[in-house]
Amino acid sequence: MDGRLYEIIGVGPERFTGTEPGTVTDILIPTMMHPCVLRSDCNWTRTLARAKPGVPLEPLRAKLDAVSLAFETQRAKGFLNWPRQKLDNWLKQKVLLEPAGAGVSDLQKDYLRPLAALAVLVVLVLLIACANVANLLSAQAASRAREMALRVSIGAGRRRLVQLVLVESAWLAFFAATLGGVFARWSAPLVVRMINPPENPAHLILPADWRMLGFGVALTVAVRLLFGLSPALSASAMQPVSALKGGEDPHARHRLMRGLVAVQTAFCFLALFVAGLFVATFERPSHQPTGFSAERLLTLETVTEHPQAPEYWDQVVEHLRAVPGVERVIVADRTLPGGDSWNDFISVNGAPPNGVVAYLLSASSGWIEIMRMPLLEGRDFRPSDTYPGAALVNQTFAKEYFNGENPVGRSFEVVFPDGPVRFETLGLVGDAQYRSPREPMLPQAYFPFRSVDAKGTSPAKDHGMFIVRTASANPLAMASILGREVSRARPEFRVRNIRTQMEINESHTVRQRLPARLALFFAAVALLLAGVGLYGVLNYSVLQRQREIGVRMALGAPAVDIVRNMTTDVFCAVLGGAIAGLVLGMAAVRYIESLFYQVKSTDPVMLALPSLTILVAALLAALPPVVRALRINPAQTLRSE
Repeated sequence: MDGRLYEIIGVGPERFTGTEPGTVTDILIPTMMHPCVLRSDCNWTRTLARAKPGVPLEPLRAKLDAVSLAFETQRAKGFLNWPRQKLDNWLKQKVLLEPAGAGVSDLQKDYLRPLAALAVLVVLVLLIACANVANLLSAQAASRAREMALRVSIGAGRRRLVQLVLVESAWLAFFAATLGGVFARWSAPLVVRMINPPENPAHLILPADWRMLGFGVALTVAVRLLFGLSPALSASAMQPVSALKGGEDPHARHRLMRGLVAVQTAFCFLALFVAGLFVATFERPSHQPTGFSAERLLTLETVTEHPQAPEYWDQVVEHLRAVPGVERVIVADRTLPGGDSWNDFISVNGAPPNGVVAYLLSASSGWIEIMRMPLLEGRDFRPSDTYPGAALVNQTFAKEYFNGENPVGRSFEVVFPDGPVRFETLGLVGDAQYRSPREPMLPQAYFPFRSVDAKGTSPAKDHGMFIVRTASANPLAMASILGREVSRARPEFRVRNIRTQMEINESHTVRQRLPARLALFFAAVALLLAGVGLYGVLNYSVLQRQREIGVRMALGAPAVDIVRNMTTDVFCAVLGGAIAGLVLGMAAVRYIESLFYQVKSTDPVMLALPSLTILVAALLAALPPVVRALRINPAQTLRSE
């Protein structure tokens, strides 16, 4: 592997996938064999420890903190030219002991709080569904009053009637739960794919084991008993004489149903409100200006087994330029915006660094042209420009280190750990996103890809990024061709990853995309359930008041009065529920406010969208029952009574 020979000394258990959830580790090697250990700036390792039973963690943390401080103090002696404040802050770091029983990964850190918020949305949807079921069962119990009275009159016991109602609804619950389980089984991999950036896909094992099955069964039984037992007892307690005389007073039942409508509306408003905040958090970074054009750009991440001279990299560039359908090609050490970064402090005119780091990138000539970045002053790189020596800087760099003055022709030094390196500014370019669209524009400097050392030789490189602008609107159509052409130009070069610039840009919003899509899905389900519940209540009201409506029509009541009389109480319940949902939303958003980006809960748009959505849904749900009421024939209704 990578030209090194490894001997297998053991095979781990099949179910062990590593200590990092989301990443399946296939091969484990000793730490000292990792290339990172040979680097002086390796500081991204994780340390796992198992404390002895009964050992208090705080004294242990203090001991480890002292060891860490001694180590970092010794290491900091090599941080030459660091600002004093930066060095002091570095040495103030503390050791943290965090539970790792479920492993440690950035996936947990990134999605723990968003998924917790989504879990609350799921509970709200469940409560809306339960309120819906309660309303429907209540209406069903009222419609079966005479049936139950007849069963009682011929000798049916109350236990038998309760059993009858529960078994009927249990069958429906069983089929619904089965359908939900099938949907969950299908949708779980789909959800995982939503958090899969192409360069670092997540591998999650989602077994449908007895725990998941038990949770689903317990939840179904609990909801069934909670919302089905009361209507069953009510139906079984029906007195034959009371039922034959007309049954119980319907107004009490209507008040209960309207109260449940208000509860559904409140939860639906809360779900829509939170979903709107998540969607806005995803959409706004996606539409942030990047500072360059991503259209028709294709990136080919390329590695070599052994470092190759710059002339060979240039040879591949020239070969790719001759491929039909290619407009422009350059080579760089990374892309914009990239997940990692190369940064260091800047000194101007020999002054100490101001403590603000600049972010660096190296690219060949034609960098500005292919990225279509605005050139404000000076010129782009030429093939004769080399590193160190020449540099391009962006506007934020000029503001931070040159007080906003024209930097072209002026010099600065990058304070690397092994000593400062001097550069002359050739051009001033516009700001561009370096790491993430959620970050402000950072001070950036661009250097030539070709480097020359003190002896006048060009060091070889084993990694580079070919950036290609194609003539086709779909650059992926040329991916396979360009991948083969790289190896055809130089067999030592191997393309290990091909992505469009659009994919790279979108990969930085993966963390926001998953909560936004899931929140929108559950909000839509909540809205649908609330609309169905409102429709059921109004439709039941029409059925119960057919005779009353017929009498009103026979006496000459206008259609407007009929509609107002039918819908006023229900729409008042909807209005009250929406107000309660708004209050709940404003109170709940304080706990998840840090998850949102450039959006506030008090924005008029965020408040107006759920209100208008619920209003439209309520009108659509009320339309069929209202039309049915207006089509009642007074003569036919009175004759049937």
